[in-house]
Amino acid sequence: MSMQYHLNGFKPGNYEVPDAARKPYPDPPIEALPSEVDVLIVGTGPAGLTMARQLSEFADIKTCIADSMSGPLLFGRADGISCRTQEIMEAFNCSEMVVKETYQLMQNTYWEPDPENPQNIRRLYKIADARLGLSEFTHGIVNQARLHELLTDGMANSVTGLKPHYSRKLVSLDIDESLTQDLSAYPITAVFERVDEAGQGQHETVKARFAVGCDGGRSSVRRNLGIELQGDSANKAWGVMDILLNTDFPNIRVKSFIQSQDHGAVMTIPREGGYLIRFYVELDLLGKDKRAADVALTEKDLIAKAQKIFHPYTLDVKEVAWWSIYEVGQRIAERFDNRPLGSGEEVIPRAFLAGDACHTHSPKGGWGLNTSLPDTFNLGWKMAHVLQGKAQPRLLHTYATERRKVAQHLIDADRELSKLVATRPVADANSAVAKVDTAKIEAFMKRQSGFVAGTSIEYNPSYIVTGQENQALAGGFNIGQRFHSAEAARVADGRIVHLGHLVKADGRWRIFLFGGKSDPRDSSSDAFKLIDFLSSSPESPVVQYTPQGADIDSVIDTYAVFQQQDLSMHELPKYLWPAKGKYGLNDYEKVFQSIEGKDIYAMRAIDREMGCMVVVRPDQHVATILPLDAPGELSQFFDEFMLPRAGQ
Repeated sequence: MSMQYHLNGFKPGNYEVPDAARKPYPDPPIEALPSEVDVLIVGTGPAGLTMARQLSEFADIKTCIADSMSGPLLFGRADGISCRTQEIMEAFNCSEMVVKETYQLMQNTYWEPDPENPQNIRRLYKIADARLGLSEFTHGIVNQARLHELLTDGMANSVTGLKPHYSRKLVSLDIDESLTQDLSAYPITAVFERVDEAGQGQHETVKARFAVGCDGGRSSVRRNLGIELQGDSANKAWGVMDILLNTDFPNIRVKSFIQSQDHGAVMTIPREGGYLIRFYVELDLLGKDKRAADVALTEKDLIAKAQKIFHPYTLDVKEVAWWSIYEVGQRIAERFDNRPLGSGEEVIPRAFLAGDACHTHSPKGGWGLNTSLPDTFNLGWKMAHVLQGKAQPRLLHTYATERRKVAQHLIDADRELSKLVATRPVADANSAVAKVDTAKIEAFMKRQSGFVAGTSIEYNPSYIVTGQENQALAGGFNIGQRFHSAEAARVADGRIVHLGHLVKADGRWRIFLFGGKSDPRDSSSDAFKLIDFLSSSPESPVVQYTPQGADIDSVIDTYAVFQQQDLSMHELPKYLWPAKGKYGLNDYEKVFQSIEGKDIYAMRAIDREMGCMVVVRPDQHVATILPLDAPGELSQFFDEFMLPRAGQ
């Protein structure tokens, strides 16, 4: 059920607190920056907070995150939360609040000029949202500040108790090139200036082993690294505002794309709480050297423009909670880390860019936050692996190759969408009006639905995206895409569980073993033999890479799903209900069986006869699929990039 808020005016803050009692957060107290850290993160947007949230899980990694703002964000800039972003929030154990609080996007309407009376708009059609069914989550809309709060709460409650440092402006960031190839060195020196009143002008220096620039489109980290943004800043501006209003427009609580004859376009997106609506308003073209800042528009101009577009419907605006003007340009950083272009495998990158710092585009698609947050969800576990000595440093190269491809797709999609919705090619009122084909926009959204939902983002083949020749063993788990969750019943207690929700953001790998036709209790079955190999062979990656004295599942966590319906835990190999922790307690939550009528084997096209294993990375992407009788190939997969535990 959805929660309602903002009835008597927009109030930022924690939605678990009722409107009448909710207060904006006070600015947190200033604490000195640490002088030495493993990872320095600049910027507390979605990319920075996701990186910090991931690293906060590891007690042995020292992280610092700093921002020039005086405190947490209050008003949302980005508000759409894609299906994939919600899956990531589930990995951080906070998807429940997102699901409960967001506006769930179920329908879209398209409006265009009425051919009978072109000064009026009429509805073309209302359709179900193209993204429905791509994930167990529904595309949602919520104040970005609330998403930030869920991430910072998670950091504060983590084993490291990590908190952001505000009122810190980055003055300089230098890399000592003579130290970059020594993993234990601190080659990065960052100087911050305090911008709060009490500390104005004071400088602090932080030495870091790695740095991540998540400081937005005008990134200081990017400038300090001398990395170019490539692309164009188009001469097109859009206004955006969150408003409380009354109207006779019939689809005010449905996402709508409205195209007028003479006044441009508006996109409306209903917001959480039942009353607030976001409007994106197309503005006139900017002159060649003009910036949006030069055009002295106010929220009153945005409202007046929207009122013209909505004719004959009326918009009675009661409150503007937030508004801004965006320029639309599509740009991408030439490189996503500090290595010179064309560097070899052996060069260790030490500074990275993520989010708007390396890709900027228009706000219409709602995919800025939903590309930025997965950027660092990709980088976080890799950096942790390298810092903890689990993996070779070259694993860090895969961040740039995997995420730059996604950013390029984003830029291309945004350029196409911007062309489709740019109504008039010239600002001259007498020129021919370019007709926007609403059907083309709808077709585009449908075609791009998997990308916009984030569920079809696919990483190219590499040593951590491999095994394509075995794809047919589980056709519904696309190698390189995220593990597409489906339900199974837990053998120990019958609880129905989404298997994707077992892949938490704790830096661990998962092996999902899907049993074939033969009974796993039978010692001649492939499943039995594989489990025996995993638990006891010196070649087993679990044996090789689990530190002495650590729980058996601390690096590679194995789950099993079987078709047999009469299993009992104690008949299965002990590896599937291992003894853990200081008391050696048995973990009974690793074995599942398919559900009749909602069979995961059918839903994900898993080979019933042979079964298979699906290896899932710590960021929930499918790394490889292997037959159950290929233990050697499983070992080879991990041996490619993992480092033997210390003392081996």
